[in-house]
Amino acid sequence: MSRPVAKPVVLVLMGVSGCGKTTVAAILAGRLGWPFEEGDALHPPSNIEKMKAGHPLNDEDRAPWLEKVAGWVDERLDAGASGIITCSALKRAYRDVIGRRGAGVEFVYLAGSRETIAARLAARHGHFMPPSLLDSQFADLEEPTADEPAMRVDIGPAPSAIAQIIVDTLELP
Repeated sequence: MSRPVAKPVVLVLMGVSGCGKTTVAAILAGRLGWPFEEGDALHPPSNIEKMKAGHPLNDEDRAPWLEKVAGWVDERLDAGASGIITCSALKRAYRDVIGRRGAGVEFVYLAGSRETIAARLAARHGHFMPPSLLDSQFADLEEPTADEPAMRVDIGPAPSAIAQIIVDTLELP
């Protein structure tokens, strides 16, 4: 059962591939009882194939995907409900598409060093995103600025601790 909040909010867990978006989002969804969407599942097949082949996505590739992510966010907020979605949201322009309503979206930037994330990617199996694309992700990354609805969380602690930091910081139920 979903826990009520004063106003609906959609958390967008963002950051480069391998930062822990899916793991932390799943923990949050379980704790809060909120719906969770894996943003990678919204990619068109052409994007998945491009990444599998070791080619980074460009803005044109990402545009239809970002529209699907934004649509999921809009559906939740239109229904007066909270939710959690993962999306790299590497550039401010991408976050502007996702948060186009101007309210109701909170970006949670899972931040870590290239070395830490590279080690995680090297140990990860079965994901379409090859470790060779990590440098392109960091090259595209524009960390959220103070004027964006975003919080920064270091990925050093265990995922459950990161989830608790998010709950505490955002004063979620």
